[in-house]
Amino acid sequence: MAKFYVQSGTLRMVIQADDARKAALWAVHKAMQQILPLYDDDSLTASQKRQSALRCGHDVLGDEISLSELGFESAENAKFDMFDVVTEWNQLMVALARIEESMMTAV
Repeated sequence: MAKFYVQSGTLRMVIQADDARKAALWAVHKAMQQILPLYDDDSLTASQKRQSALRCGHDVLGDEISLSELGFESAENAKFDMFDVVTEWNQLMVALARIEESMMTAV
């Protein structure tokens, strides 16, 4: 596995993955875990949830994600459109949810 230096918006992390695309997907997954609700909190408005996320110092993704095996700020890097990576991540999450649901009904 290769080590990738990943950055997008305020997100900066080092990820080991088979390739840059998989590292990008994992970075998006880690970023989304910061804000995905573990429970429904209907008492907060969307604006209040946003302010809470900003106060907690959550990473914010940009329009693209940049990955390099040489380090942050390296000129030699792979770039992906964030919308495409988030779309692919969402498709993976939907597929996992369906598998989980089918396993629960089979029991």
